[in-house]
Amino acid sequence: MTGQSHTDTAHDAAGAAWIDRAEALADWLDAVPASAVLALDTEFMRRNTFFPQLALVQLGYHGRQALVDPLAFDAAPALERLQHHGVVVMHSAGEDLEALAPLLPEGPQVLFDTQIAAAFVGLGLGLSYGALVSALLGVQLDKSEARSDWLQRPLSAAQQSYAALDVRYLEPLHEALRERLQASEREAWHAEDCERLKARASQRAADLQPQRALRAAAGWNPERQALLRRLLNWREQRARSLNRPRPWLLEDTLALDLVQSPPRSPGELETRSRAQRALRAGERAELFALLAKPVSPEEVAATAPIPGYPQGPLKQALAAMKDYVDELAAELDIPPGLLCPRKALEEYVVTTRWPEQLTGWRQGQLEHGLSSLLP
Repeated sequence: MTGQSHTDTAHDAAGAAWIDRAEALADWLDAVPASAVLALDTEFMRRNTFFPQLALVQLGYHGRQALVDPLAFDAAPALERLQHHGVVVMHSAGEDLEALAPLLPEGPQVLFDTQIAAAFVGLGLGLSYGALVSALLGVQLDKSEARSDWLQRPLSAAQQSYAALDVRYLEPLHEALRERLQASEREAWHAEDCERLKARASQRAADLQPQRALRAAAGWNPERQALLRRLLNWREQRARSLNRPRPWLLEDTLALDLVQSPPRSPGELETRSRAQRALRAGERAELFALLAKPVSPEEVAATAPIPGYPQGPLKQALAAMKDYVDELAAELDIPPGLLCPRKALEEYVVTTRWPEQLTGWRQGQLEHGLSSLLP
């Protein structure tokens, strides 16, 4: 639906229901048929915690919006029904699903992500909700409350209206994008990517090989790489248990520096790590002990090598692969970044192992052509 552009303001969403009791949420959801398209969004905070702090859940159905206060009651029993609901439409759902994980561990039964759909139908990669509403519906949204404190209570009228608008247009967006996906025969690919997004958000286990992300250490010997893995795994465990951001305990640059040049005393470690806001005396003692402990052969064997940056023939192969991806993306009429992220190409050309993020429909489109370009 397109037409004359207008700005949606606080008055347009003033009728949203505020729900702070389990019975009221159950009643609201009882009025939504199981086969209906249900709009879903969240507001959360993640300034000084490891886990996102869920502050608000927004629901929309057939022109009605509800603002659910998860700070006031346990919303999990009522929201669990979304695991069996027909279609739940969200925009850029990854972080929202992560924030919802304590209440909805597996996510909705069927997810329709409008941002992913927009990329598949030629509207652009990573399009914001406001930009998509403007492009398809001709409505300009007021985004002035985007960086509000959503944990405060009571929420202001402007905050409540902003939150309600975040679900108001998801149903018409779903309708418009579903038609375009059908016309372009991209429904199956979109559904697969939505399932992948759900799986990634519900995967709460830590990465057991975090050192692979620090490619500056790719040239280190196996023992140093194993020690780096030990430190990063410790950081992950402590960050989760303390519910503090990883960098508050150990910045990546400091981790690299400590492994390359281990401190000779607890005092030296304290001096070098003073900027770490969550690194108290107990954690600092643990960290010093981890650095001082010799690396065992078993640790080395369990450490996956860190892939380096492509050089020489590998760099040339990467350039050829990038050209191939660009040409294929143009042929398929989808963004190259949606088809194959550059990071996945770099991983493949260095390790020759097919990247996990290129499985599914991408593997069918890409594997034959890319494998032929390996040196």
